[in-house]
Amino acid sequence: MRADYIRIYKSVHTWTGILTGMALFIAFYAGALTVFKEPIVRWASPQPAAAMAPLESAPKLIAATLAARPEVAKGFTIHLQEAEHIPARLGWEVRDPQADDHDESSVRHYLARLDADGAVQVEQAESSGLGGFIDVLHRVVGLPVDSDPNRWFMGVVAALYAVALVSGVIVLLPSLVKDFFALRVGKNLKRMWLDAHNVVGIVSLPFHIVMALSSIVFAFHDGIYDIQDRLMYDGKLESVFQRAGGAAPDAAPRDPSSMLAPQDLLARVRGLSPSFEPYALQYTQATGPRAMVRVWGKDPAAVSPRARGGFVAIDPYSGKVVNTDYLPGRQDAANLWISSFFALHMASFGGAAVQWLYFLLGLAGAWLFYSGNLLWIETRRKRADRRTGELPVQRLDTRLMASATVGVCLGSVCGISLMMIAAKWLSGRVGDLNAWLQGLYYLAFFAGIAWSFLRGGAAGGVHLLWLASALTLAIPATSLLGAVYPASGLWAHTSPATLGVDATALALGLGYAWMAIATRRRLVRGAADSAWAPRALASGT
Repeated sequence: MRADYIRIYKSVHTWTGILTGMALFIAFYAGALTVFKEPIVRWASPQPAAAMAPLESAPKLIAATLAARPEVAKGFTIHLQEAEHIPARLGWEVRDPQADDHDESSVRHYLARLDADGAVQVEQAESSGLGGFIDVLHRVVGLPVDSDPNRWFMGVVAALYAVALVSGVIVLLPSLVKDFFALRVGKNLKRMWLDAHNVVGIVSLPFHIVMALSSIVFAFHDGIYDIQDRLMYDGKLESVFQRAGGAAPDAAPRDPSSMLAPQDLLARVRGLSPSFEPYALQYTQATGPRAMVRVWGKDPAAVSPRARGGFVAIDPYSGKVVNTDYLPGRQDAANLWISSFFALHMASFGGAAVQWLYFLLGLAGAWLFYSGNLLWIETRRKRADRRTGELPVQRLDTRLMASATVGVCLGSVCGISLMMIAAKWLSGRVGDLNAWLQGLYYLAFFAGIAWSFLRGGAAGGVHLLWLASALTLAIPATSLLGAVYPASGLWAHTSPATLGVDATALALGLGYAWMAIATRRRLVRGAADSAWAPRALASGT
C-alpha cells in the first residue's frame, strides 16, 4: 500500500482513538467488572435478616401474597437459590412509568414472607445498586443514566471505535509479520509501549470487533425496531411477541392456588434439558387468561441469549410448554444466531473460564486506550536542544491531554473502588444508599480530573495511582474487618463468589501500587524533556 495512504489511515486511527479513548477506558474497565456483576452485588449485600422459606411453601406464599396484593399478579419472581443478595423467596419490582425502560435506578424492590401465623408480610427491600450502576457506566461510557440520548452517544463512540480498529489494522499490515511479536524492551520506552499496544490490539482484535459492532446495535436497537415496525409490520410489531390463544381478555380471574407447584414446573424443564440449571421462576399475569411463567436458568454447555441466562416459558396451570426459543441448547438457527450476538458481548457462554477471559480482555482493552493516548502525547513532545541542553516548553495540547487522560482514567478507577467500599460502610447508615454511591463515584471522578490538571499529568498520575491502590486494597480490608469485628456493622461472606471479589481487588490494588512505583521511577529518572517529566520541567522552568 502506498505510503501516503498509510499516513491517512494512521491519522484516522490516531484521531478516532483520541476522540473516544477516555470514554472507552471507562466502558471497558467497568465492563470487565460487569462480567462478575452478580458476585459484586452479593459481596455488597448484607446477610438477609431471616432465613428463606422452603420452596415447598411457595404455593401458599403466592396465594397469600396475591390475596393481599392483587396487583402483584402482573409480575413477580420465585427465587430457587439462596444467596446473599436475595432476601426472600418471593419478590417483585415496581417501575416508575415515567422512567426510561433501561433505567434501573428508579426501580423499587418488594418482598413477601409468611409469618408464624401464616399471614403475609410485605416490605420494601433495599437492593444494592452497586452492580447495576457499574453496568450503567459500562453501557453509556461513564454517563450517569442509561437513557436514549446517552445510548445514542455511546453508539457514536462505538462507531468511531470501529473506524479506529479498521484503520489501525490497515496501518499495521505492512509491518505485521515483522513486528507482530516484537516487544523491544530497552531505553526507548516509546518504542516498547508502541510494540505492546500493537500486540495487544492485534491479539484481541476479534474481541474488539465484536464489542464495537454489538455496541452499535445495542445503542440504536430501539430505532431499528421502530423502523421495522413501520416498514414491515404496519405498526403491529408488539403483537408478534404476544402469546397467541388463551381465554378471552375479560374472563374471570383465575385462582392462583390451582397453579402447579414450582417442583412440578421444574420437573418439566428437566425433561427438556437436563443440563439446564434453573435459578428463578418469573410469573406474569398470574391470574389472567394468558398466565405464563418463565423458568430462568443457565447452561454452561450452551449459548445463553442474555447475560442472566435463558428461559423456557410454561403455562403455570396446565404445565404446557409455551416457548423454548430462549432456552439454551434448544434454540433454532435464527434465534441461536441472534443469541450468539448477545452472548459474544456479554460472555454468557462457556462458564467461568470465558468470564475470566472476558475480564482480562476488558482490562487489556482499557489499557489499550490508555496507552494509545500516552503514545499520542509522547509523539508530540518537544525535545531538548542537543547543543545547549535547554529544556523546551511542552505544547499546551500535550500537557492538557496528559492531564485529561490521567484524570479521567484513574478518576474512574478511584470512583468505582470508593463506591464498593461505601456500599458496606454506608449500608443502613444513610437514607438512599444508591444515590450516595453514585454521588461518591462522581465526586472521586471529578476530583481526580481536577487534581490531575492542578498538579500536571506526571505528578497527578503518581498520586492517583496510589489513591487507586489504597481504595482498591480497602475493599478486601473492609471484608476482613467485618469478619473479625462484626460489631462494626460490616460483614464478610464466605461464598466462593464473594471471596473472589476480595481476591481480585487485592490483586488489582497491588497492581496499582506497582504502577505507582514504576511511574514515580519514570518521573524521577526519565528524560527531562518528556511530557511526563515533573511539571516544573515540562513547563520549561
